[in-house]
Amino acid sequence: MARAQELAYAPLIDWVRRSPMHTDVLGHSIHPSLTDVTTGCWLGTTLLDLAGRSESRRGAALLAGLGVLASVPTAIAGAADWSDLSGSERRIGAVHALGADTAIFLFAGSLVARLRGKHRKGAKLALAGNLVIAAAGFLGGHLALNRGTARRDSFAESN
Repeated sequence: MARAQELAYAPLIDWVRRSPMHTDVLGHSIHPSLTDVTTGCWLGTTLLDLAGRSESRRGAALLAGLGVLASVPTAIAGAADWSDLSGSERRIGAVHALGADTAIFLFAGSLVARLRGKHRKGAKLALAGNLVIAAAGFLGGHLALNRGTARRDSFAESN
């Protein structure tokens, strides 16, 4: 799977390696911080769906859309980090990315359904998206915390 993603995303990977989203300035990857924005919006979407009434539909749609927008720089930063990985970390990262991409599509579908007035379908897609992103986030957390992939060793060496 990692090799297939590498081939499919090769032109993008070359660009993200040189992008500001792949920096040593912080001493760690910016990707984990950006995930908080995306997943926070999406969690808020589902909370409004579950606890809110019909008057919360607009807020839920707004949060779903903001989460999809926030997922773009988050995914770019993640792809930049992934481009530096190898071995088992690269394979785990590929599965993490597949899950995150799936969640993005589920939330995009949720937003489209909501905009078409199909709020119940939008809520179901958002709930599914949150379940998928939770699993993907578990793998991402494992990479960053247990495997140390979010560290920027060049930053640590210069200090």
